[in-house]
Amino acid sequence: MAPTLGNGFSIPVALNCDFSKEITLNNDFTMPTVGLGLFRMEGKDVKDILFHAIKIGYRHFDCAAKYKNEVEVGEALAEAFRIGLARREEIFITTKLWNSDHGHVIEACKDSLKKLQLDYLDLYLVHFPVATKHTGVGACTSALDDNGVLDIDTTITLEATWRGMEDLVSMGLVRSIGISNYSLLQTRECLAYSKMRPAVNQIELHPYFQRESLIKFCQKHGVCVMAHTPLGGATANTITFGSVSCLDDPILKGLATKYRKTVAQIVLRWSIQRNTVVIPKTSKPERLEENFQVFDFELEKEDMDLIKSLDRNYRTNQPAKYWGIDIYA
Repeated sequence: MAPTLGNGFSIPVALNCDFSKEITLNNDFTMPTVGLGLFRMEGKDVKDILFHAIKIGYRHFDCAAKYKNEVEVGEALAEAFRIGLARREEIFITTKLWNSDHGHVIEACKDSLKKLQLDYLDLYLVHFPVATKHTGVGACTSALDDNGVLDIDTTITLEATWRGMEDLVSMGLVRSIGISNYSLLQTRECLAYSKMRPAVNQIELHPYFQRESLIKFCQKHGVCVMAHTPLGGATANTITFGSVSCLDDPILKGLATKYRKTVAQIVLRWSIQRNTVVIPKTSKPERLEENFQVFDFELEKEDMDLIKSLDRNYRTNQPAKYWGIDIYA
């Protein structure tokens, strides 16, 4: 039974997860283990993809103000609810606070709710641990200064941003709050100053970027780890950042043959067996179905260990190419 919204959630030491289709967060709300990332989806495609995903069984959709498609997602969700494709209470919706709105948390959340045509969010995340120059609520610009470097606002602390996130829960606008792209030390700081602990830390995570220490730290303190870019970014990140995809790894291809699965299914199953939630992104119907078919097999321990040996500490998302500064340095 989900708790009444507000302060005072009890925080368990560990997460309850049995590799099933849901994971229980530290405030007793549940979140589907496999979701659909909606980054780089536009226009009519959003509705078609979202409808097909719901029919397959997806109940978790990962949005962000920065993706610039909350209006389209909202229209699609409203129609899905209207025609009975799903009920609101069955769908888990995540969206995120952009860097330029750190000083306007409540207004930004309300803007996203309006665009998504929702009364509440299941999960609201701080998209990146950096506040930048405000350019208007929901504008979501990556403001650069005259030297082409990210225009960081040094007057807004991450603690102040988190206080606004906590207020959203007290106001009943959000059920769970969390962080995204936070390092181990940034997560530790958030745990230290938070009155309401983050339910989730969404981070880049795949066989070439395994982040064992951060995962163990989060799970020890009851913070669910959600893997964005769980397939290593594939073609999209290869084109955008010139990165290498783990989907071409010969060892993973060998495991796919062994289990009679695709490489993507092997990678997603590996992530689920590490007690992490995955939100692979795809606009192809056949890939939607493939990515959801990961609950009918289990990787043997020796194969989990084999994949562990593939870690390169290799980040494929590199925002510094756009921002002129490496926030991970």
